Amino acid sequence: MSNIRFTTTLSNEFATLFASCEIQPEKFDEVDDIVDRILADKNRYETVQRKLGIPWFFVAVIHNMESGGRFDRHLHNGDPLTKRTRQVPAGRPLDGEPPFTWEASATDALLMKRLDQIDAWSLSRILYELERYNGWGYRRFHPDVLTPYLWSYSNHYKSGKYIADGTWSNTAVSRQCGAAVLIRRLEQRGEAALSVASRRRVFFKYSPRSVKDRADDLQRFFNTFPGVSLRVDGLAGQKTSDVARQLFGHYLSGDPRSDE
Repeated sequence: MSNIRFTTTLSNEFATLFASCEIQPEKFDEVDDIVDRILADKNRYETVQRKLGIPWFFVAVIHNMESGGRFDRHLHNGDPLTKRTRQVPAGRPLDGEPPFTWEASATDALLMKRLDQIDAWSLSRILYELERYNGWGYRRFHPDVLTPYLWSYSNHYKSGKYIADGTWSNTAVSRQCGAAVLIRRLEQRGEAALSVASRRRVFFKYSPRSVKDRADDLQRFFNTFPGVSLRVDGLAGQKTSDVARQLFGHYLSGDPRSDE
């Protein structure tokens, strides 16, 4: 299957989805249990990061997705380390003899995907590479369902999944926590250092003459505070910016008064 290019549009989509990602309340304890286990083995993931330059938490969530966090399994697909992989991709690692160490197998899996060649690990690039690791089947053939490989256990996923290679079910529900959801929780707990470049999008800008996307949502939110009464018109002008300064201590981005 041909690749999906990492474009600005796709980058923005990932950033928006991550910013609005909420863990399903009934799954929260399970997610935290997985994160606890990941953190207990952080040093092993950091060993791979030092060797390849790939964020440790990226390796960790793939490890959880592909082999349930077991260190006696190949990162490629969860096959036992006692032999070369039998499932796709079969016959890995190419070098060395079994039994393989987890670190050797993980290094082979990540190099096979050329993940060591990525220069900037922004948030959007992390999510893109996670989806690429699993495959583009959802995006290509079932675009109405966000891949559970990333979004299961969140508000972005309800049902629909492949129950076997090439076999789709609209009603099946993933029972595995998505990789993006784990990263979201790691971030909330102060463990995932997402690059500034990945989070530098400014959602609300000063715009007194033209309607901006979601500016009306911002005005509705401001109107929930006592003493605030803005016209909800999507024009984020002086009055809206004044309220932003009152509530948050700074004017909206782009307000000329912000440099005063």
